[in-house]
Amino acid sequence: MDDREAVAQEVFAALADPNRRAILATLAAQGPATATDLAARLPITRQGIAKHLGLLADAGLVVAEPGERRRVRYRLDSAPMKVAQQFLAALARDWDGPLAALRNRLDES
Repeated sequence: MDDREAVAQEVFAALADPNRRAILATLAAQGPATATDLAARLPITRQGIAKHLGLLADAGLVVAEPGERRRVRYRLDSAPMKVAQQFLAALARDWDGPLAALRNRLDES
């Protein structure tokens, strides 16, 4: 497996969980936040948020930055998402030809 595929796999695994998607959506809409901030905005405990943030950080989708009073703020990093999008685009291109051929074959029947 090449590096780009490994990155895409990590992203897809991270996005599989609705809580992680909610965390990412919140960070995208409201900007960087601490685990405590996110727990106040979402129906997830602070401990749950921390666990999900760790997995999102492992996938490269969020970056931890030191904040005030030793609080860690998390911000989005879109680079891994772009790799996953490129992976899906390449996969779609690979399917376009065979699907068009199938469609033509079915139209001939």
